Order: sequence, then C-alpha cells, then structure tokens
Amino acid sequence: MKYVKATSILPEKLVIEIQKYVQGETIYIPKPKAAYGKWGSRSGGRKFIDERNNAIKHAFQNGKTIQQLAEDHFLATETIRKIVYSSK
Repeated sequence: MKYVKATSILPEKLVIEIQKYVQGETIYIPKPKAAYGKWGSRSGGRKFIDERNNAIKHAFQNGKTIQQLAEDHFLATETIRKIVYSSK
C-alpha cells in the first residue's frame, strides 16, 4: 500500500475537518463496495480456473475417469467430482 500526503490530494477544508478527529496518524480509507471486483478478475486467476474446469468437464464427458483427471490436473478426486457434477 502506498501512502499519499492528504494535503496533496484533498481540499484544504476537508483536511482541516479531518484534523478535528485525527492528527499525525495514518488512516485507511476503503474503496466503496461497488469498486471491489470479484476474486481473480484483475489477475486473470478466475478466468484460468474457469477454463481449467471447463476442460475437466469436457474430458469427463469424453470418457476420462475422475482418477485420470485428478492425476492430470494434480487435484483431489473429490475436487474433480465437485467440478464435473456442478451445474455451472
């Protein structure tokens, strides 16, 4: 996390108002809830997992066993079951 000096980004009146409550301390101002993205949306992790799961489902439909898929993808057989039997 990068620190930014309040006086360089906030209006002077707002800084004065904030100083009534806190002086010389570091405060964290969170983003609004609407600004949060879902897990993996920025890094591409979600896309990777979705593509992997689709490939697992496709391979299962084409005859690969759960044990084979677990070995191929280095996942537990229970995880493979959850993937292939999910409705997503």
